[in-house]
Amino acid sequence: MEFENLTIVVQTLLKQYWGFDAFRPLQQEIIQSVLEGNDTLALLPTGGGKSICYQLPALAKDGFCLVVSPLIALMQDQVARLKQQDIPAACVHAGMNYYDVKRTLENMLHGPYKLLYVSPERLQTELFREYLPEFNINLIAVDEAHCISQWGHDFRPDYLKIADLRNVFSEVPVLALTASATPAVQKDIALQLQIKEARIFKHSFQRSNIFYELRYTENKNADTLKQIGNTSTSIIYCRSRKQTESVARYLNQSGKTTAAYHAGMSKDKRELAQHEWMQDKALTVVATTAFGMGIDKANVRTVLHYDAPEHLEAYYQEAGRAGRDGKPSLALLLYNNTDIIRLQESTELHFPPEAYLRQVYQAVVEYLQIAIGTEPNRYYPFDLADFCKKFSLQASPASYALRLLEQEGLWIITESVFHPATIQFITDRYALDQLANAYPNLHYVSTGLLRLYGSIFQYPTPVRLSAIAKQLRLKQEEAEQAIYRLAEMNILEYSKPNEGPQLFFHHYRVDSRHLIIDLKRIDTLRKAHEARTNAMIAFLKNEDKCREQILLNYFGEESTKDCGHCDVCRKKQNKVSISGKEVRKQLLELLKEKRELSVQDIVAHFPIDIKESVITVIRELVDERNLIIQENGLIKSR
Repeated sequence: MEFENLTIVVQTLLKQYWGFDAFRPLQQEIIQSVLEGNDTLALLPTGGGKSICYQLPALAKDGFCLVVSPLIALMQDQVARLKQQDIPAACVHAGMNYYDVKRTLENMLHGPYKLLYVSPERLQTELFREYLPEFNINLIAVDEAHCISQWGHDFRPDYLKIADLRNVFSEVPVLALTASATPAVQKDIALQLQIKEARIFKHSFQRSNIFYELRYTENKNADTLKQIGNTSTSIIYCRSRKQTESVARYLNQSGKTTAAYHAGMSKDKRELAQHEWMQDKALTVVATTAFGMGIDKANVRTVLHYDAPEHLEAYYQEAGRAGRDGKPSLALLLYNNTDIIRLQESTELHFPPEAYLRQVYQAVVEYLQIAIGTEPNRYYPFDLADFCKKFSLQASPASYALRLLEQEGLWIITESVFHPATIQFITDRYALDQLANAYPNLHYVSTGLLRLYGSIFQYPTPVRLSAIAKQLRLKQEEAEQAIYRLAEMNILEYSKPNEGPQLFFHHYRVDSRHLIIDLKRIDTLRKAHEARTNAMIAFLKNEDKCREQILLNYFGEESTKDCGHCDVCRKKQNKVSISGKEVRKQLLELLKEKRELSVQDIVAHFPIDIKESVITVIRELVDERNLIIQENGLIKSR
């Protein structure tokens, strides 16, 4: 495709499907590289628009793009959003049964689909490998590509098998995308994906509109309440589900509209919390760290870390969810000695001794009732709290042991997934006919099921009890009771709807004493983790060096210039005091330029040490009627 024609095509598609007249920085260059058939590594910051870099090329060429992604919720959100844009897309993940996956793969062969999202463990299943050679794939996109590197902060062993795709699609370009990768991780990504001559595009890690502030505090609740107002959209990150609920409850009791979000909540509650926050019905969401990935909300004015993250990669990604619209925003991290001690002790917690790993393995196979020699590649419901209670294990060390054993390739523990009710008839039609005389009511229900679901004799078919009841003109409780009775009579098998995480057991179960554990690899991961936590501790304790300069250097971007928009830089600037008269002058000039701003946005333009002085000047100007506080809480000059 000639360069001129290429430019016209991508610009037309950008306008047609996304409604944009121009690309964000580096997007067009990345897309052109991919369309020219080049293997490409793209490092774009959070909110930099990574997804369009593979979605648009998928539309521009014949065939479809295969997107490898680690998070089910993220895949589902992307597919739903693409369908709203009239772009046909589908996903295959751990929450789907065999027949749902098979139907999806059949659709990819014969339908007009342009994107297929797939979790990395699904790539290795016999069913997927059966269909793979027949697919017309135009691009292989690897999202969250840092997961492929053992030097990264979120290594996942199934990512290492992505390179096997190249044996089948040797001519198809690979696009690896990530928001945070150190130089060592970047090199490892290229190595593990067998990218020999990749075109590399790196957007600067600089975020000039974000004010980075770290604040030592012994009263995090009070500081959080003081910081979070009802006039700007905010995210508060906590490390645990319990802390998430506690902070959300405290803020709501204090009169702040707040939603809580974590993986332990039901799907409906998570969706409601996300919807209320997206629609600004709840201006603040308190969440665990995964919240925000793939969520396109540009007007987040504050990201507050209630707990110190374990490494700078997580801090940068999460802080970067503030100010995607380019407007001034705050990334505030609250910490105290407890956070530092936790980080110092985290290496021992994350990497328990070999004997403990074997103990947890034995507990898992007993919990799931997996006998020695049981066939691998099966999914089992897995409740961590229930597991720990039954085997008298502490949740935190047990969860890290489970993660380490997951990285050994033994299993995969998925996030919470909703599974609808399923029904399959396990008798023949003759037996169903006999029901008519003995149990006419049950015959009526079984006949209705057959009319509604044609596949119900072949395999477990997802059903909706409300739809069944409506079709049969019964109450939902009556329909379910009839189904239970048919199950008791061995006419059908019925699986109730359920929601929760699953454990995908990868291997033939062995005696825990004979389990092979790669202790050398674990030691390598241990040292990498220790280096990252030490970097985070140094970041917390730093009082002299520009915050953004530390972040840029950490990610391999040379910088010796102070950013001017972090707490350290502001303290340096404030060595020369700013008079009240000068504050008034700068403040009025700022509002003349920006027209209207929140108090928080105004304060962010001044050194942090004169925050109270700025607020005093705002009050004086309002009293003098030089400024107006509007109903929406924003301030403008008269």
